[in-house]
Amino acid sequence: MMGDNTYNPYEHAQAQFDRVAEIIGLEGATRELLRQPLREYHFLIPVKMDNGSTQVFRGFRVQHNDARGPAKGGIRFHPHETADTVRALAMWMTWKCAVVDIPLGGGKGGIICDPRNLSENEQERLCRGWVRQVARNVGPNLDVPAPDVMSNAKHMLWMLDEYEAIHGGRYPGFITGKPVGMGGSLGRTEATGYGVVYTLREALKEKGINIAATTASIQGFGNVAQYAARLYSELGGKAIAVSCWDHVERKPYTFRKKDGINVDELCGITDMYGGIDKSKAQDLNYEVLEGGAWLEQEADIIIPAALENQITIANVEKISPQVKIMVEGANGPTSPDADEVIKKRGIFVIPDFLANAGGVTCSYFEQVQSNSNYFWEKDEVLEKLDSKMTAAFIAVSELSRQSSLYMRDAAYVISINRVAQAARMRGWV
Repeated sequence: MMGDNTYNPYEHAQAQFDRVAEIIGLEGATRELLRQPLREYHFLIPVKMDNGSTQVFRGFRVQHNDARGPAKGGIRFHPHETADTVRALAMWMTWKCAVVDIPLGGGKGGIICDPRNLSENEQERLCRGWVRQVARNVGPNLDVPAPDVMSNAKHMLWMLDEYEAIHGGRYPGFITGKPVGMGGSLGRTEATGYGVVYTLREALKEKGINIAATTASIQGFGNVAQYAARLYSELGGKAIAVSCWDHVERKPYTFRKKDGINVDELCGITDMYGGIDKSKAQDLNYEVLEGGAWLEQEADIIIPAALENQITIANVEKISPQVKIMVEGANGPTSPDADEVIKKRGIFVIPDFLANAGGVTCSYFEQVQSNSNYFWEKDEVLEKLDSKMTAAFIAVSELSRQSSLYMRDAAYVISINRVAQAARMRGWV
């Protein structure tokens, strides 16, 4: 599901940036400063395994830009993690924070590992080891990590505990995505998926389409996809298919129900990594389809909410003619050449760093709550999230119409201008 080996997400992120830098006529030094990370940390993490042996893991932390505020970004655990993936994601985080106008910059972390093959204790030692390697270079006012692919609230709390042990104090604002009751924010679990649907709701409103008359096909059934499917269904939409990765068979499956999937029903047969039990799904009358069938469904809306590089020149033509809107729940799910095809077809795209910015927006709310040691009610969190996401969508959509720009380019123009302006005001360029 990581896509083919020739794909480089960092080159993809830079190509997107270069195009827009050209559109807005960004001067040389600013362009040079923003198209690569300000700083990077690569390190080794020796971990004592349960069997007494020591295994050495490779870890990363990339701070792309902090002109607008402390760097912010998740820590991914993935067996195929690469430095370039982390660089690309750090860069996308910079634009993501800027597009929703929160005072943070972009960062990202990673560990090359497969937590599914590690015991609880080994995972804890790995988390603590990662923090020990970067403890001097991260913190509430420098760089605030969060969970990402295959990392969770439990991992964040171990990391926080290690950071606090090193620095001798309580710093709950150092990390977000913590458990509620231990400095976590209510609403954080739902935030990314809900944010995806808030932007979709606004797009449908602008187009005069009733959400109750629409169908959607979703790739992924992890945290983002589950909550996106749930809120979309609650608003009256009908999700007809979801796809997920089978970790045992190493291939994707699509679960389809023409009269609409039942999210609670599917969540009941899903493991913690978003894998759905095939035989139980068949018992519940779901059709189980092999491969990337989610992309070919006759739906009005497609929501890629899994990993990067999922819609490529090899499969983009399989998108049903019925599809009018694509909402990118994942980071970088569409390759640049596939994007050109989608643009020509006139599919309305809500780009990744706008569509999925609900997660970092709520992480920002968590950071604010942790730093002030005062926590909000869930309704207040979701209300603030809705207004942030709605305002960001409207700003991008208006610029897109006024300047006849593709939505992705319009979102980039807003973000890059904001970050460039901050760098200029600081006297960096």
